[in-house]
Amino acid sequence: MTTIVLTPVRNEAWILDRFLGCVSPWADHIIVADQGSTDGSRAIATRHPKVTLIDNPARDYDEGERQRLLLDAARNFEGRRVVFALDADEIPAAGWPESATFEALCDAAPGTVVRMRWANILPGFGSSWLPRTEMVFGFVDDGAPHHGERIHSVRLPVATSAPSVSLDSVPVLHYQYANWRRMKSKQRWYQCWELLNVPGKRPIQLYRQYHHMDAIPRELIEPLPDTWIRPYEAGGIDMRTIPSERHYPWDEEVLGWIGTHGAGRFRKLDIWDVDWAAIAHAAGLEAPDADPRGPLTRSIHSWLRATQDRHTRTRIRLVQRALIPFGW
Repeated sequence: MTTIVLTPVRNEAWILDRFLGCVSPWADHIIVADQGSTDGSRAIATRHPKVTLIDNPARDYDEGERQRLLLDAARNFEGRRVVFALDADEIPAAGWPESATFEALCDAAPGTVVRMRWANILPGFGSSWLPRTEMVFGFVDDGAPHHGERIHSVRLPVATSAPSVSLDSVPVLHYQYANWRRMKSKQRWYQCWELLNVPGKRPIQLYRQYHHMDAIPRELIEPLPDTWIRPYEAGGIDMRTIPSERHYPWDEEVLGWIGTHGAGRFRKLDIWDVDWAAIAHAAGLEAPDADPRGPLTRSIHSWLRATQDRHTRTRIRLVQRALIPFGW
């Protein structure tokens, strides 16, 4: 059995060395597809002997295309392949290689998928948010073609009837939320990208989708067990340092879109909670127009924030429906 990890990268220097250090002991090969990183990610990748670094030449954001690129590269390795699709901020908790599930993959049928839960690490590393749903992070390669979407795509070709193995006791440590400011920058980018590329998505839908972390159910937050991290630290890997930056690459791209389309195009998105002029100055970019929202739009955004934790209730959904004729 050949174990292959597939990882797309674009400016992930903040965590890439940690990720590669954690997966290298159990992965036979790690394929990193870099899409024009400018932060040293490529140099970090080349320092790890198990990494095969390939170029993602795409100019635009397309998850499905980069997934196919990675999967095609994995299939250059002959023999029985078990493929894992992990982002750089996703690290299986310590103990994963010794689990019965990992060992069972040696005999699993082609097409078998591996499902694991996210453990979303929260700031301070004292707790994590564990959604109940599981995600597909790996599969026993059966050669099936992959038909991914441009955004929020299933990472691997998964047949409807595919057998699966589940590993609830060893989750995937997800570092996205450990740096709240960085995460919020990414969520602003997602909202703007969808506004420009998915015309049918309404502003309220975008708000609810990309602010779900502002209303995490308390029952899903649990202490972060040291057993998930300590063994990595015992091996000399720094698992807790989270660098902070004045701005993030997504901010620069959003500023570019504001410059191209005008601030008014994005006025119904709740992305005006940061000082865009200060970010533009720090990035050496032209400052955008002032916050284009009027009093009514600001009030609607305030209402959305206040109701995020109960937005599925009938009364709130009726109000949202009443706003649709007004472009919401």
